[in-house]
Amino acid sequence: MKHALLVWLLHALRRKATPFAALDTHAGAGGYHLDGAEAQRTSEWRAGIGRLLDIEAGPLAAYVALVRAAGAPNAYPGSPALARALLRPTDRLLCCELHVDDHAALRARFRADPQVAVHQRDGWEALRALTPFAEKRGLILIDPPFEREGEFDRLAEGITLVARRFRAAVQACWYPIKHRAPVRAFHAALRESGVRDLVAAELWLREPTDPGRLNGCGLLVANPPWRFEAEGGAILAALLDRLGTREAGEGWAMLRLAEE
Repeated sequence: MKHALLVWLLHALRRKATPFAALDTHAGAGGYHLDGAEAQRTSEWRAGIGRLLDIEAGPLAAYVALVRAAGAPNAYPGSPALARALLRPTDRLLCCELHVDDHAALRARFRADPQVAVHQRDGWEALRALTPFAEKRGLILIDPPFEREGEFDRLAEGITLVARRFRAAVQACWYPIKHRAPVRAFHAALRESGVRDLVAAELWLREPTDPGRLNGCGLLVANPPWRFEAEGGAILAALLDRLGTREAGEGWAMLRLAEE
């Protein structure tokens, strides 16, 4: 879901001829082997991207085509690889990854690429250090692992910081949906922040009532490009059609939290 919407957002930035930059604050290793030991052990990908790879038309076509093109055989491209595939010669990508092994893999992937800069630094700190961009426009993907307490608070603070420092940036911020209370508090904090033009895209495959289970996820988009709500909604509907199990409580939503 995150990557399908990310691809749409990057295509939207490409509509204008002027250069843009993209910042991936929690970039990871850049790609994932579907035939590796961990992927084979869980086989989670079969219920995810495995159900989409035959798509040739419709709202998911551009995303799936890019996955096939940017991923090596038996590999799934992470957000840095997807973003890099959509850069034009005048655009650039900045990736931040703090984990030693993932940073090493990411640096090796882009070692000879002059359009990509890889930083071993905290993604939250990078929001202040690396913005605003010299290009005066671009996208910031904030995708924290949500392994520590307080990630929703940090996410709301980061969105607010960037909105004040770099109003023209499109921010795309991933969050988990386990049960509704933390998500409602996150949305309320953003409404109270005074940040304008906020849309939350959400997809859930089960009723989000179990705090111990990942039931869905959301992508909070600040300063969304034109037609994001309509075309992003079509992407969510197509994903649910392919990934859903017709279990009670599954669904999707495109929620406007703050007007322009």
